Amino acid sequence: MGGKGEILSRIFLDSKDAAGAGRLFAVNTIAPGCSIGYHSHEGEFEIYYILSGTAKIVDDGEEYLLHAGDMMQCKSGHAHSIENAGETPLEHIALILYENPAHVTD
Repeated sequence: MGGKGEILSRIFLDSKDAAGAGRLFAVNTIAPGCSIGYHSHEGEFEIYYILSGTAKIVDDGEEYLLHAGDMMQCKSGHAHSIENAGETPLEHIALILYENPAHVTD
């Protein structure tokens, strides 16, 4: 992945608990100057919602600045990274869902 520094992840839901719909629902906290490195998603997509701070997102080579209240999606087959571009901790929700989720019935 090639990120910098340490990331605090508070995982609320993982693949064992997502009933086949996805593999992650978490709140990540990234310290200033730290990042989650450039990586791709295959067969899944990631939605991230900025709670606080400033995020520099590189999505398929295009750079974006996101702030509290902004949302972005990295679709299946695409790649992205997220870096704290501010002076305060960056906190964001990360939701990774499968492109073709299993249909689970009770």
